Amino acid sequence: MLLSLAIAASLAACQKPAEPAATASAAAPAAPAAYTLDESKLPPFNSFTLADLDPGKNACVDFAGHVNGKWLAANPIPGDRSSWGAFEMLAERSLAVQRQLAEQAAAKADGAGVDKIVGDFWATGMDEAKINAQGLQPLAAELETIEKLQDVPELAHFLRASAATGNGYLIGIGAMPDFKDSSINIAAAGQGGLGLPDVPYYDKPEYQKIRDAYVAYITRMLELSGIPAADAAAQAKDVLAFETRLAKVSKSREALSRDVGLYYNPISPAEADKLSPNFPFTKLFESQGVAVPAMFSLSVPDYHAEVSKMMADVPLPQWKSYLRFHLLDGVAPYIADDFVQAHFEFYGKTLGGQKELRERGKRVLGTIDGQVGEALGQMYVEVAFPAESKAKMQALIKNLGEALKLRIENLAWMGADTKKKALEKWASFEPRVGYPDKWREWTGLTTDRDSYIGNVMMARKFNYQWDIGKIGKPVDKTEWGMRPQTVNAQYNPLANQITFPAAILQPPFFDPKADDALNYGGIVAVIGHEMTHGYDDQGSRFGPTGKFENWWTPADAEGFKARTGKLVAQFDGYKAANGKNLNGNHTLGENIADLGGLATAYDAMVKASAGQPDPKIDGLTRDQRFFYSWATVWRRNFTPEELEQRLQTDEHALAEFRAIGAPSNMPAFATAFGCKAGDPMLRDGDRQVVIW
Repeated sequence: MLLSLAIAASLAACQKPAEPAATASAAAPAAPAAYTLDESKLPPFNSFTLADLDPGKNACVDFAGHVNGKWLAANPIPGDRSSWGAFEMLAERSLAVQRQLAEQAAAKADGAGVDKIVGDFWATGMDEAKINAQGLQPLAAELETIEKLQDVPELAHFLRASAATGNGYLIGIGAMPDFKDSSINIAAAGQGGLGLPDVPYYDKPEYQKIRDAYVAYITRMLELSGIPAADAAAQAKDVLAFETRLAKVSKSREALSRDVGLYYNPISPAEADKLSPNFPFTKLFESQGVAVPAMFSLSVPDYHAEVSKMMADVPLPQWKSYLRFHLLDGVAPYIADDFVQAHFEFYGKTLGGQKELRERGKRVLGTIDGQVGEALGQMYVEVAFPAESKAKMQALIKNLGEALKLRIENLAWMGADTKKKALEKWASFEPRVGYPDKWREWTGLTTDRDSYIGNVMMARKFNYQWDIGKIGKPVDKTEWGMRPQTVNAQYNPLANQITFPAAILQPPFFDPKADDALNYGGIVAVIGHEMTHGYDDQGSRFGPTGKFENWWTPADAEGFKARTGKLVAQFDGYKAANGKNLNGNHTLGENIADLGGLATAYDAMVKASAGQPDPKIDGLTRDQRFFYSWATVWRRNFTPEELEQRLQTDEHALAEFRAIGAPSNMPAFATAFGCKAGDPMLRDGDRQVVIW
């Protein structure tokens, strides 16, 4: 997983609301209340063990199979998952911790602050009978408003009014650091409005069955809302046609991930109004209570121009069908069981191959995480993140950083001028470990024990208003884009920050009691991965202060492109279990980060162990355990449906190829396992990729 760029979330205002980052109030790790944790109720950790290795598979030929084959065969994907591996197992452990905390919060009759927020969400989310009894009543007013729309001005007013509640349909605004001055937040708007995973799903012949299933899902949702079957079927086709038109002017995930500049298109509101006369942005800003700015970022302008045209030439009944469906789709997980099941049948089963709906508690925790996640995170770190873990992580980050600096200094292919800038960026990295230094303030958010969907809608509005309230103000670099209970890590190019939430700082990534080789092959490689994102093909377009700028000489830029091109070719050559090749261009940023991160982590381990005898634990050398630890992190099974979706939409290569991609370019791996010329895990000569 390991996220690269923290930009897309800033532009999601026109789509389903994203969980915002943290902001100020009490200093961490002050606890909101006393919580307890019963360790006996938590799933076990999944760490590397000697028994996992398959001696029948040669490490130099099939390293992923050698390390993970036996484990994957013995650990099938649970019915309520579409993938299963190290990340998912640790996520399940995090959920088990969160559940105990949510239950304790809900049991407090006099709860206040984050206790009350989390407790109210949990209590209402778990009250299935009440949710079913309420049916569509909480949505009745908005459904009626949609039904009564009579002309384009009323349609535009409805879209603006909905956006103000955090329920933007096609166009909305959000706050984003200015690419040219990342110390200031500007307003930004981007594309949205699609229900399928990516643009190619709307026109590629291979996705026709998915499109048919999507129409059936839309039909089902409309029928559940009271539309007669024949009318619902006709309206569903109209919705697909509507979205197909949007898709033709939208950018694919690959395009957005490979050109971060697409997110930044500075424009004046007056210019935007000419582009989108039927949905003027000046009125949008005014309706959201945001002072009309001199400039904002309007990414993918063709999309906005097309929406404006559609407001004029798409029949109003078709607009109503689209809006009605997306209202229902956006809240389906939080309302009556029939809607929950229909939503799961398409998104979980058809797209992901998930066999079973996740039990209600896990789904409610997902809602809490998405809407008020940092409130729960404040509790999580009280019981699940020991102080010694943070101290050791800080030492490991320092070791990795020194190794990266040395690598940059010794790059033979980079000239002095570019190298100077690269080192300036290195010096400005800001690591963040475990949890925010300041917790987010939730004053103004009202929750209760009356309605689950009511709490969700209140949180959506609160989060949206909080986000747009940042427009025109200085960027608060203490904010986090991840919650402490998230099993992941992140690099933010606009602040040059690397973030490691508490939940990932556990085995198999990190264990304070493990030998150094396992930690350096695990969490230190993750640290290196995130730092290297500052120098991948997109992160390298931002300077030391987070400014979007070119700090490369032309010669060095060409040299970099030639080296990354070899990495694209390497991953293009890998073939997934379904016979399809990986997309080396789409996954380039993550593959650069893996290669640089693992190589730098190895350097850091060598330096840290200098002068120390090789412990040879379980008969394995330090270097072997380092590479075994790396591969263990990338043990992962996918359902066929999830595999197909990942190949199209994910900027990360499939896990089995991350296990082998970077090590095969490292001479240290070949030495550790005695690989010879011609072995798949020894890329030498022109085939070897060396970047950072």
